[in-house]
Amino acid sequence: MGRLKVLPARISNMIAAGEVVQRPASVVKELMENAVDAGATQVDVVITDAGRTLIQVIDNGAGMSPSDAVLCFERHATSKIATAADLERIQTYGFRGEALASIAAVSQVTLRTRRAGDETGTQVVIGGDAPVKTSSVATPQGSNFAVRNLFYNTPARRKFLKSDQVEFKHIVEEFTRVAIPRPDIGFSLSHNGREIYVLKPAKSLKFRIMDLLGRTVAGEMVDLSADTSVVKISGFAGRPESARKALGNQYFFVDGRYFRSPYLHKAVMRAYEEFVPEGLTPSYFIFLEVDPTAVDVNIHPTKTEIKFEDDNVIFQVLSACVREGLGRNSFSAGLDFEREGAVDLPQLGRSFEEYKAEKLSPAFEPDSGFNPFDDVPFPGFDQQPSGSRSTGFGGGAPYSGGGLSAGHQDYGRLFQQAPSEQDVLIVQGKYIVRKSPSGLMIVNIRRAWERLLYERALKALSSGEHVTQTALFPVQVQVGVQQCLLFEEHAAMLASLGFDIQPAGEDSVCVAGVPEGYSCESGKVEQMVGDLLLILSDLGPALEEVMRQKTAAKFAMLGALNASAPETPLAAMRLLDALFQSDNPEFTFNGRRVVSVLPVDEIDKRF
Repeated sequence: MGRLKVLPARISNMIAAGEVVQRPASVVKELMENAVDAGATQVDVVITDAGRTLIQVIDNGAGMSPSDAVLCFERHATSKIATAADLERIQTYGFRGEALASIAAVSQVTLRTRRAGDETGTQVVIGGDAPVKTSSVATPQGSNFAVRNLFYNTPARRKFLKSDQVEFKHIVEEFTRVAIPRPDIGFSLSHNGREIYVLKPAKSLKFRIMDLLGRTVAGEMVDLSADTSVVKISGFAGRPESARKALGNQYFFVDGRYFRSPYLHKAVMRAYEEFVPEGLTPSYFIFLEVDPTAVDVNIHPTKTEIKFEDDNVIFQVLSACVREGLGRNSFSAGLDFEREGAVDLPQLGRSFEEYKAEKLSPAFEPDSGFNPFDDVPFPGFDQQPSGSRSTGFGGGAPYSGGGLSAGHQDYGRLFQQAPSEQDVLIVQGKYIVRKSPSGLMIVNIRRAWERLLYERALKALSSGEHVTQTALFPVQVQVGVQQCLLFEEHAAMLASLGFDIQPAGEDSVCVAGVPEGYSCESGKVEQMVGDLLLILSDLGPALEEVMRQKTAAKFAMLGALNASAPETPLAAMRLLDALFQSDNPEFTFNGRRVVSVLPVDEIDKRF
């Protein structure tokens, strides 16, 4: 007897489910696409516990007959194709008839459906090995799929699901990908009773993008348009100045279907070569229309990877289309007509207040112990106050900021400068230069901050001890729903580091405090939020200690970029004080030199 045998339908369905249903977001995608294919004008998605407990998709589409309601859960049961030739002219989302069979193999599904002409609807209950149960019910026109206890019969798959925040973030991504290209359809999404999106039918694609991702994203777009014999291109691309470090809001659609394409992404980035610095990525929403026979959407079970017949031509057309769209909006570099000796006067208008000079007050530090009536000898100008410390490299704290002890005041204070003002020089906001016994000590300001903030972050992540600077005026930043979920996911870690970031609506966050050393200026806070998103999206699984070190390193580099250079010698001395009290003041966490001493011998060689 042979060793080969045909697998039972139950096992083969579970194998297929492993390809189609990878996580709760996969179920949301498949059911939403089925609803759109059914001609729905309203699709509502209800989620409980990030899809573990319930995924419900309700539509007002065509509905199904009693026989089709049962047959739709059989593998390869489809109304979309009948012959092999139909595979070359696919214009719907689904066509293989695998999704519902795969979902039913790893969950408990209840379907209620009714067609427009039927007096009653049909209810089908199916799941795992249980027999199919059918009955007649009163239900609105359309279909209502309720998927409960996903992966209940495959514990290993359920165990490997991520946290609720991560899984729901993926659900939002899939919801967005289906909702963007169909502005004519209303969509809603709720999670644990909380409404996330309520999208009414929109006037245009741009309004749908605005409803989903906010006015900021929609307002930073330029129109794209190209029509050739091979491909028709439409959509929007972000203005160069809106490009960000983090990947996000990059969407390709072909005939209304979302797909991924690193190859075409390169075509877009080539168009931005002269406009965007390396490492930044613009947003784009690009819609391609091609002959259905010139594209194959049947190369992957999730249908997010496709193959074009003329991909080289599409690459060239797309790159030229984006470049033309940017050029049409005058993003090319302008000619710089320099006039030697000319004064560049600002154009004053309604922003005149920005150019008014600030009222500057002299900086001073009161000495609470000073008494001018004390009978104290008048010292010479060259006498060093007894309360100062050595400022040599390696000789302990460089400057304590203290003066003479009480009862031994010094009238010379009125005429001589404090040691911090005598010994310290700030060079172009990049370096601190000060005297040392052997020559000049030079400190790289940015790297000094990296060393300090790395040790503070490492300590905060280990013990939870942190210092938060409360902003006088909290800054609200619109980041989008998906990014808000990212902040929620890492809220505990951010709080332990000293960030006070709270949700402000569904798509914005409010920054009320930042760690010590970070800037509270509005512009820098907005930039910091963008960099935070980049860090948070890049955090992956690792050993606890390695994870702490990597996270501390990322936040140290972010803080060093965000921190302001000291503006006064006293502020510079305080930075040096903190630096020389750190564990390793000479090097950053990644081995770059922070402090260098230029000996007198080296100085002599230059003269």
